[in-house]
Amino acid sequence: MNARRIDWPNFWTCVAVVLAICVPLALDPDVGGAALKRIYAAISDGFGILYLLASVACIALLAWLALGRFSQVRLSAHGEGPEFSTPSWIAMLFCGGIGAGLMYWCMIEWTYYYAAPPFGAMPRSAEAAEWASTYGMFHWGFTAWAFYCLPALAIAYPYYRQRLPWLRFSNSWHRFLRGNEFGATGRFVDFWLAIAIIAGAGSSLAFCTPMIAACLARLAGVEYGFGMDLVVIALSVAIFATSVWLGLRRGMKNLSDVTLLLGFGLLVYVLLVGPTTFLLRSSLNGVGLMLQNFVRMNFWTDPYARSGFVENWTIFYWAWWISYAPFIGLFVTRISRGRTIRELILGMLAFGSLGCWVFYMVLGNYAMHLELNGLLPVSDLVVQQGGHIAILRVLEQLPLPALVIAVFALMSLAFAATTYDAAAQALAASQTLYLPEGEDPPRWLRVFWALGVGLLPTVLIYVGGIEVVKTGILVSSLPILLICLVGTAALLRSLFEDHAGAGSLPGAE
Repeated sequence: MNARRIDWPNFWTCVAVVLAICVPLALDPDVGGAALKRIYAAISDGFGILYLLASVACIALLAWLALGRFSQVRLSAHGEGPEFSTPSWIAMLFCGGIGAGLMYWCMIEWTYYYAAPPFGAMPRSAEAAEWASTYGMFHWGFTAWAFYCLPALAIAYPYYRQRLPWLRFSNSWHRFLRGNEFGATGRFVDFWLAIAIIAGAGSSLAFCTPMIAACLARLAGVEYGFGMDLVVIALSVAIFATSVWLGLRRGMKNLSDVTLLLGFGLLVYVLLVGPTTFLLRSSLNGVGLMLQNFVRMNFWTDPYARSGFVENWTIFYWAWWISYAPFIGLFVTRISRGRTIRELILGMLAFGSLGCWVFYMVLGNYAMHLELNGLLPVSDLVVQQGGHIAILRVLEQLPLPALVIAVFALMSLAFAATTYDAAAQALAASQTLYLPEGEDPPRWLRVFWALGVGLLPTVLIYVGGIEVVKTGILVSSLPILLICLVGTAALLRSLFEDHAGAGSLPGAE
């Protein structure tokens, strides 16, 4: 790997961004945390409706692309077929797209909605329980994956169809930049990629690291503390480094396959040994309630009661997915050569949403069952001891708790490693001047950025508080949203210009 292939200005800018974010927070966490909370309130109040409108527009546009005249356009220059098998492709989409954040939120998110439900429901009532079981699936469902999918298409289409020799976030502006991705505008776009990755992936890891550390401390019989958090981050990076050394095909592919097998094995176990009837009934009810109210939930602004639910949760989640979108778009581009536009859209929205839903259906509803039947005060544990301790106590209620905790911790570690992998892959690709399709960025660069991305969760855990993490996500997402809007316009212009008046689209099959 020739050092001249590295985009050094981009590299050093990203290094500066990491240090500029992490050092002030570490030196003065109280002042930094308070400032971030004020920024969160200002952005969520002033621009919240923009996030809601963007979510609806994104779903509508993807539905049109999947069903319309461009649906069979293949993401390859000469009609080549897919590089990876469909099961492995789906596994990589899912593991790279959600990371270990899913393992944290699927078990405790409902507690927040049960205590402060939407739509004016009475707290801790039967109606509140119904919405609590439903809203997590909504936040991790179609809209989330739509936010991922559109930037992926905007990046992948010019990369494969026009055979660009570089893989960067600024690819999404290629139609407007006309190949000048390394000019000032292109570098500005790629600069925000670094911000998005650090905020999105770093925040996800900040959520899950204490959870994994608490599980490992329980298995080792030691007291949980900040030192265990550092051990988990080190283990995640070590797993990732092994994946990097093996390469995308053998590393990330096999890691994703194993992670999914562990995950769904755990789900089947909980479904069989847990309250099976309750889990099935509550899951079916939750999906039905979500589908029945999908339009209302997407458009709800809470203009009269002003309970803060939309700002604290829906806008936070949409911001999280938007901040994730650039690097997931780059990662999905790397693994989706040969897929049609329809395959990419349906694969991400259908399988991504379904994969998230089953975790909420089984693990989330199992935790709710413990609360509703007086077996474990999960909500109180979340408030008094933190979500990571509540999750550990939920797992301890299952038969063979040590084995369950071990599998859960191993699976969460693997999810965290795939998050590092996807984030570092995207950052390294954006800093490689020449990256033809099928090639990976330099190994040392990916390992370097795995370590770099690991700095933020370390600092956020040290600072403490979920609000600090949420604010970092929201602040980074607003410029990314605006950049993605321009990228979407570039994608549509490319499709119409490249396939103007074509009866059967070139490269469709």
